[in-house]
Amino acid sequence: MNDKVKQIIVPFILMIIFNLGIFYLNHGQNFGEGFAPHDGILLIAGLLFGPYGALGAAIANIICDLIRGYTPILTVLSAVVGFGISCLTYKLWYGNYKGRPEVTSPKLNNTYNILLFIGITLFSGFLYSVLHGKLFYLLYPQIKVGSYIIGYRYFFNFINSSFIFGIIGLRLSDRINFISIPKTTQNISKEKFYNYLRLAFPIIIIAVVIIDAVFTLNKYIAIGEVIIIISIIFIYLTKPITANILVKKSKSIPEEIMNIFHMTVLVIIILGVLMSYDPILLTAVDYYLPISMNEIAISMMMLIDILLLIFLMPSLAVLKYIELKVIEPIQSFSRIEEYIHENEKIESDGLVNIYSKYINDETEIGTLARSYTDLITFNNNYIENIHEIESDKERIKAELDIATRIQASTLPTENITTDAYIVNGYSHPAKEVGGDFFDYYELNDDEVVIVIGDASGKGVPAAILAMITQVIVKQLIQTELDPSKVLYSLNNQLCEKNSESMFLTLWLGVYNKTTGKLTFSNAGHNPPLINEDGKFRYLNIDSGIVLGIMEDFDYINEEITLTDEIVVYTDGITDANNEENEMYGEDRLLNFFNEFKSDNDPIRPLLSDIHNFTKGAEQFDDMTLLYLKIK
Repeated sequence: MNDKVKQIIVPFILMIIFNLGIFYLNHGQNFGEGFAPHDGILLIAGLLFGPYGALGAAIANIICDLIRGYTPILTVLSAVVGFGISCLTYKLWYGNYKGRPEVTSPKLNNTYNILLFIGITLFSGFLYSVLHGKLFYLLYPQIKVGSYIIGYRYFFNFINSSFIFGIIGLRLSDRINFISIPKTTQNISKEKFYNYLRLAFPIIIIAVVIIDAVFTLNKYIAIGEVIIIISIIFIYLTKPITANILVKKSKSIPEEIMNIFHMTVLVIIILGVLMSYDPILLTAVDYYLPISMNEIAISMMMLIDILLLIFLMPSLAVLKYIELKVIEPIQSFSRIEEYIHENEKIESDGLVNIYSKYINDETEIGTLARSYTDLITFNNNYIENIHEIESDKERIKAELDIATRIQASTLPTENITTDAYIVNGYSHPAKEVGGDFFDYYELNDDEVVIVIGDASGKGVPAAILAMITQVIVKQLIQTELDPSKVLYSLNNQLCEKNSESMFLTLWLGVYNKTTGKLTFSNAGHNPPLINEDGKFRYLNIDSGIVLGIMEDFDYINEEITLTDEIVVYTDGITDANNEENEMYGEDRLLNFFNEFKSDNDPIRPLLSDIHNFTKGAEQFDDMTLLYLKIK
């Protein structure tokens, strides 16, 4: 259904229900007698649904007034007045008044809006009652004397029912979004004219009261007053809405407090209305006061309104104090959200302006403001330190990237393939750089050197030790082909000035393709795998001791005739763990090589087997592998 049609239909139905419903319940009372809740429909129809809502209520009012027996001319004029008053509430609410904190859709979420609602209700009720009193004076000559009483009835019916329907309607609008938000315009060329016109309302009302009190009322004065008031109302309705309207969906603390206040006011008014219709109470009052039952009911509603006013004034004062001293500071503090961005410093200059207003307050608000200020300072210092750390980390990362490339460049990148043998290796550090290394190179036409080492620890210290060792071995082997003597000299050099007590394991071998002999010496490294007669086994060798711990240790040479293949590795291969904390182990490594029956390079297939075993678990240690295969 079209939104405009809904805005017409809803007030139309409400007006029919409450107008005719109460009329028949009251056994045909007219002229504002008793409780007439339909008067409040006019206010809420315009306030919530705008001009279309006012039109729907006015059309329904015409139908109801004709059924109730009012004359056609009074019915039409009453509908015109009702339509004008209903639209006026809409225009007044969206006015851009000086001192108004913000213009929102109709909400009773702060004391300003509550006072604005009360002011609009009283003002609209007064205009509505005055105009109807005048209309009844002009169109029903037989009740001229009672026109003041009729106006008086309409006034209290209007404001009481407006409070009831207003509070209920605005509460419902928070849950069901049916409020008509007007389109705004930037045309403010006649803004001053409408401001002056708005000021004319109270002046004219005061003038009407004085004229009615001083002069004897006649039809010409009444007609003039009606024409002037209605004219000003409808001229003011042409005012464009220029305010910047904020549509808020989030709840706030003031709104929750105000909701309690609204419900209290609503209960008081409803109790007042119920008391006004209590037959026992009415009979008791009628016994002492010489007025009709209907006038007693209206008088009791007036009494309740006076009591409500007595309740409202101090309550609003307290609410205003809470707003100024508690709510506004908290709302100001909540603005910190605008300044907070992940991994960024808080813009303290803007927030200091907010908190400085409360920072010297001796109450909890002052404590909160000071705490926020300290929190911002500490946070900004922390973020600044984090940025410095991140900068250092980026620098270190860049340096580690360079170190990774440098270390990788010291390792062989191509295998050695001759008619007699093939030698190849692989190394992958657990971190950017590692303590594992391998090397192979031909010393001459007959001999090739193969070496593998594993420095203690991981990362940069281990990498430095590994690279130093690799360089020293390469220098020593040029003049000394005996692996045990190379290890002896290497060990003594590493023991010098070893303040960090670092050490490494190393296996060094020299293969002679002419003799087929492999001479090697071991410094605490894992025993290699050797293939003999088509089956791999672990070679039983002297373990030696690790390098860098004890000077002048005599390492021994061992010699074998290599007929097929030898595989040397670091413990990062066998110690690879899966998610169940189970190690790959020496048995799996041995089984892999015994089951690998291809002449192709075994390195990639072995790494794939280890990856399948670990199931993507993080690599714990450096992994290095070296093999020499006889053709």
